[in-house]
Amino acid sequence: MNITGKTLVELGYRPGKWFREAIAQANAQALSGEALIQFLDQLQPNIIDPHEVAVEYHKNIRAESEAEVSNVEDVFKTMDVLMKTPTVVNGAVMPDACPTGKAGQIPVGGVVVAKDAIHPAMHSADICCSVMMTSFGKIDPKKVLDAAHATTHFGGGGRADLFDFPTELEDQIRANYFLNSERSLTLAKTHLGTQGDGNHFLYIGISQETGETIMVTHHGSRGFGAYLYKQGMKVAERFRKETSPGTLATNAWIPYSTLEGKDYWEALQIVREWTLLNHTVLHQTTCEKLGIEPTQRFWNEHNFVFKEDDLFYHAKGATPLDDKFVPDSTDGLRLIPLNMREPVLIVKGETTANNLGFAPHGAGRNISRSQHIRNNADRTIEAIFADETSGLDVRFFSGHIDISELPTAYKNAENVQAQMKEFGLGEVVDKIMPYGCIMAGDWKIDAPWRKRKRKKR
Repeated sequence: MNITGKTLVELGYRPGKWFREAIAQANAQALSGEALIQFLDQLQPNIIDPHEVAVEYHKNIRAESEAEVSNVEDVFKTMDVLMKTPTVVNGAVMPDACPTGKAGQIPVGGVVVAKDAIHPAMHSADICCSVMMTSFGKIDPKKVLDAAHATTHFGGGGRADLFDFPTELEDQIRANYFLNSERSLTLAKTHLGTQGDGNHFLYIGISQETGETIMVTHHGSRGFGAYLYKQGMKVAERFRKETSPGTLATNAWIPYSTLEGKDYWEALQIVREWTLLNHTVLHQTTCEKLGIEPTQRFWNEHNFVFKEDDLFYHAKGATPLDDKFVPDSTDGLRLIPLNMREPVLIVKGETTANNLGFAPHGAGRNISRSQHIRNNADRTIEAIFADETSGLDVRFFSGHIDISELPTAYKNAENVQAQMKEFGLGEVVDKIMPYGCIMAGDWKIDAPWRKRKRKKR
């Protein structure tokens, strides 16, 4: 009897990569009948199907206006699909939640707890998006903003004036399965000291409690983290096809119990270390330019995966309150920015049944960037900017205003804070009141491909 793939399918087995090895061995041993069945049962992968009923999750959000109704409904719709993922055991959504893709994709403001599984798409390409603050003492905030402006870098790509790269960190990158490539290392070096675009910012404000000038930076791991994300998604998809083809591709996972899972977890920690360094070089260089020793500095990520035993907490835009998630925590303090016209909140908090140890990461959005731009098409960009930034020193690094990052593009900050209090999502212990900020702006206007297109015209 010559065993083929058709033979296995007729016996009721699901096709997969394992067929090749199974067919070769079965034919070599001339297996048939019950002996063949026993052999195939041992060799076939264990298929894990999605939950028939979604795992319940905590809804720390409610619509405050008609404009928010559809947004909240969409958040629940996507979570209802996502929570059928077979690894998932718990979840929550925060008051700043908003959907980011098709139903089943984790929303911004979502927390998903999975057992023995790391889901790369649940932390997204912007791994370890985070915030850091440094207090400069009682100094003119304009001086700090000017010094920071001369230090930082926004927009696409990296920078030519490179910062020194630690040898130890380079060795860690080269030793990791997921990160060991020249492309990965080049991104790590050239993107150091950069903040990217979108909602990333450099914010200067005054502490309500101390009167000291404080700088807050917001960015992730840039191209270095995005590289890891792509590698992780490839491996996760391989596992999905072999063990859970019924799971959505966006929710593919890497089992932590595998060698790949251990390597990916280690890679995430290396990216976290790089991101901490990225914040630090910007803050410390600004201090050195001003000849000032900082009086306080701390940071926290809000887009990462956090581990507790065999449970993995995927926080897509959610701030970890519990110190067990933040190994370098300072007095349990966390940062939650809202928008450029509002204070950055300094909060503390404890784990509860409904918050799972997390708080919001900001104000979130009710509509997309493009929709916000369309809604304001009847006004000039300059008029909108003047109206929304009055009294503030707001700068766009590219020199081009991006109205999709102005305050009205975001949810009502007061409502978010009210719901934080209502659902027990952290206690505000200080507010950094706004003076000004720097963002990338619409840097693509001067992107090389656009310049070439204009020249051709």
